[in-house]
Amino acid sequence: MTLIKSISGIRGTIGGKAGNTLNPLDIVKFTSAYATFIRRNGGDGKNADFNKNRPTIVVGRDARISGVMVDSVVCGTLMGMGYDVVNIGLATTPTTELAVSTLGADGGIIITASHNPRQWNALKLLNSDGEFLTASDGAQVLDIAEREDFEYADVDQLGHYINCDEADDWHVEDVVSLELVDTEAISNAHFKVCVDAINSVGGIILPKLLDKLGVEYKILNSEPTGDFAHNPEPLEKNLSGIMNEMKTGGYDLGIVVDPDVDRLAFISEDGTMFGEEYTLVSVADYVLSKTKGNTVSNLSSTRALRDVTTKHGGTYTAAAVGEVNVTTKMKEVGAVIGGEGNGGVIYPESHYGRDALVGIALFLTNLANKGIKVSELRKQYPNYCIAKNRIDLTPSTDIDAILSKVKEMFKDQQVNDIDGVKIDFPDKWVHLRKSNTEPIIRVYSEAATMEEADALGKQLMQVVYDMQK
Repeated sequence: MTLIKSISGIRGTIGGKAGNTLNPLDIVKFTSAYATFIRRNGGDGKNADFNKNRPTIVVGRDARISGVMVDSVVCGTLMGMGYDVVNIGLATTPTTELAVSTLGADGGIIITASHNPRQWNALKLLNSDGEFLTASDGAQVLDIAEREDFEYADVDQLGHYINCDEADDWHVEDVVSLELVDTEAISNAHFKVCVDAINSVGGIILPKLLDKLGVEYKILNSEPTGDFAHNPEPLEKNLSGIMNEMKTGGYDLGIVVDPDVDRLAFISEDGTMFGEEYTLVSVADYVLSKTKGNTVSNLSSTRALRDVTTKHGGTYTAAAVGEVNVTTKMKEVGAVIGGEGNGGVIYPESHYGRDALVGIALFLTNLANKGIKVSELRKQYPNYCIAKNRIDLTPSTDIDAILSKVKEMFKDQQVNDIDGVKIDFPDKWVHLRKSNTEPIIRVYSEAATMEEADALGKQLMQVVYDMQK
């Protein structure tokens, strides 16, 4: 059983003893610490449209089996801290982010473990802009939690509980109102798509978006039960169901999202993967064709984004892995589009957060305007192959020693150590880092062929195995 406390929130498996898993006691402590942080940093409710007297937090959750339990603990704790809670219920991560800014709330908590399997859940923490807390802010929350430096409200100052069922509509309206989303072109293209909603909140909101865009669709795994039909990480090895459905014919596009709908992968009309790395590449290519500017992705993302950015006269910059790291760098360099190679699209014209709905609308607009098949669109981009490997951590694993060893081995190459160690060769790269969300080491490598990429990754993996003995 696992509990991971980090600057981005608290994440763990359900069940077991306090301190070792995601359980009610730790949820109360961490939520209390977050509420204390918000209050100490100006959260006073004065911006909220509906209550000028108390600070307000928006709470949304994906459809995980443990969601109701975690939601109840979070909301009760916030009320006990003297906060009003606006609960938007089953909602995507980007929906919750937008709800915070729409309502003028002081912050938000998203109850989701994103792509992790069904036994996991997590709290993702937002500031008053509906964006993830910075590293320094997250560190303050961890410190408050560790010292249990918080105080609960007396009976006359308890917070109120407010249900809100409008957040999905706000989100969809925001997407279709974007200047680069051409709803008329999409509708006139008469697209038919197949969607894998992984038995979570995508099955609720994606039909609303596709109806608004005039797209015909079939939803697989549509019921938001949280009992995922397959491993929820949108990788090819997990997507045989929708890929086989696409191969039956009659579809223009396959769409896959993760449980909280901030990651997005496409499948071509012939049932082959478009490639999750190329979600951002294709959307960025369209945005850059209309809006000149720069781009950002994380160190573990394909070089294809750099190539596309250069083609349009912009500058590409790499950031450390993690959404807040990417958005921070996007603001620094004035990026017009950015994200992560795991299928996360961040489009500032909407908001600074990964958003599958925004990605879908921009992708369909581009496809409609070009009048070509998805497989033909994929051929327009540089072809790189990424091998994504992982190594389970053991109690004796010394991450720092491993990273130092790798840096020494490749000291004659271009090395970036802002997040683990990435070695850039002229025609390939490899990146080794400890995961922020699971007790594993990720080893990503990219080259011209999958065989070459996998061989490069396996070379570094052997270093780890040797040092774990």
